[in-house]
Amino acid sequence: MEPTELIWMDGTLVPWDEANVHVLSHGLHYGTGAFEGIRAYETERGGAIFRLTDHMRRLVRSCKALGIPLEWSVDDLVKAGKEILAVNRLTSGYIRPIVFYGTGSMGLNPAGANIHTIIASWEWGAYLGEEGLRDGIRIATSSWRRIDAGSMMPNAKGTGAYVNSVMAKQEALRGGYDEALMLNSQGFIAEGSGENLFLIRDGVVSTPPITAGVLDGITRSSVMTLLREDGFDVREHALARTDIYYADEAFFTGTAAEVTPIREVDDRPVGEGKPGPVTRRAQELFMGTATGRLDSHPEWLEYV
Repeated sequence: MEPTELIWMDGTLVPWDEANVHVLSHGLHYGTGAFEGIRAYETERGGAIFRLTDHMRRLVRSCKALGIPLEWSVDDLVKAGKEILAVNRLTSGYIRPIVFYGTGSMGLNPAGANIHTIIASWEWGAYLGEEGLRDGIRIATSSWRRIDAGSMMPNAKGTGAYVNSVMAKQEALRGGYDEALMLNSQGFIAEGSGENLFLIRDGVVSTPPITAGVLDGITRSSVMTLLREDGFDVREHALARTDIYYADEAFFTGTAAEVTPIREVDDRPVGEGKPGPVTRRAQELFMGTATGRLDSHPEWLEYV
């Protein structure tokens, strides 16, 4: 990560190295926070943030679900997201908003703690590598199960919940893989450590439903919409572990991952062991839309 100049912190622009919080912040000790990941792309009209308002709406929903009071409105957060990209002179990059409890309380009850809202931005390339985008990645089914609604809220981007994903990611990397595939507590496919999953078999595009314990990903919904508009049959339904072994193609979606092909799972090639035509089409549609080369959904681009 290359530092940028400023970070938006509780309504004030603060130099990168001075954007600090206390070591006794409640969010540091207990993971009491919510966050988002957002990308901006360079277009012919300048920098555009992809579905910025939708991301900030989800941040507000996550805070509501987690019981974190938030003083900023969606409009306030959208304005701040554009501001931090502009002041750091970025036309493309990554934006990270985070809301968390600070000092004023210790113990499991955060009542009395102050609340920080921070938005940072920096340059960030392909999350799973340029080679992964081109040739596909190798993944392995994790021994760690995805959190479910009986113990947490998988559809809220709570900071503490992502320790589950960190464990799965580290396990995959130690095994020599690029990413993890997580099953839910019922043994059905959920998602990657930080990505939604799509499979293609006999021309049908499938993805686990939200009820499988997956994040209602914004890139996920975008790709579903774009593929359907392009004439593909896209279905949400429960997927067994063997479904990915039988798949002709597979790919991950996410703000960081964008559309990343999967060429191998559990040491088995997916299809022919290389990105297939539907995956390539999903990449073309998504990146074309996000960079403004395709004008199918101009409302998804919020220019700085």
